[in-house]
Amino acid sequence: MFTGSIVAIVTPFKNGKFDKESFRKLIEFQISNGTDGIVPVGCTGEAATLTHDEHKEVIDFTLEIVNRRVPVIAGTGSNSTAEALELTKFARDSGCNGALIITPYYNKPTPDGLYKHYKKIAEEIDIPILLYNVPSRTGISILPETVAHLAELKNIVGIKEASGSLDQVSKIISLCGENFVVLSGDDSMTLPIMAVGGKGVISVAANIMPAQVSQMVHAALSGNWSEAQKMHIKLFNMFKALFIETNPIPVKTCLSLMGKIELELRMPLTPPSEENRKKLESIIKQYGLI
Repeated sequence: MFTGSIVAIVTPFKNGKFDKESFRKLIEFQISNGTDGIVPVGCTGEAATLTHDEHKEVIDFTLEIVNRRVPVIAGTGSNSTAEALELTKFARDSGCNGALIITPYYNKPTPDGLYKHYKKIAEEIDIPILLYNVPSRTGISILPETVAHLAELKNIVGIKEASGSLDQVSKIISLCGENFVVLSGDDSMTLPIMAVGGKGVISVAANIMPAQVSQMVHAALSGNWSEAQKMHIKLFNMFKALFIETNPIPVKTCLSLMGKIELELRMPLTPPSEENRKKLESIIKQYGLI
């Protein structure tokens, strides 16, 4: 169900509020350039600093503008199981095609705790669920064996993998089989992950280069590895530049330099250093984006 180039879309702000007009244009930019799905209110969408009302507003507005043209997979995770249940139920009731649920952060639950967290959500809310493993942000990595156990639940359909480990990805695929969707959560790892059986990416870089990321992913999906490799090498410097500071600081900086959004972040995130802003401006000029 969820394959290809899926964007982890930013949440634009203007004067401290959700900037709907800029967001509408970002969604149209994505869809017109071949993006296969939209993930609002994830880490890139600054979900951690949105109020619950804002979180729900962004989901509803995404659904309104997308209007079923591509799948919408809402970020609904939390380190509180009850809160994740509430957000996931809202996503289901609003009409989202799926939910992306990050491993509980800060609490550092045991494998049994992780299993019970996801199992409770999956059993109570009938929406396709993607697990999200990003230990650099959460302080914990979900074991492949736990993923395999969860994959037995009918509506847990895949995982966004951002552990940085091909061994982890390979073991998940070997344990879960080809019907379980593994998506890269790190742009620079997308091609390697697809080479061992991944089905695409939930991408930060697609915010600014949707057509190019889509081209790379679809080349790999069609077995045109030579083309996919060329695109990976072509885009690699951009992939790395987008993480010279904490995501989404660099990608929002690039979008602002491209004239697509205001450079507003929710504290404690702040604009990049002047040195890094100049680096980002230089690299998007190299890619012909400004």
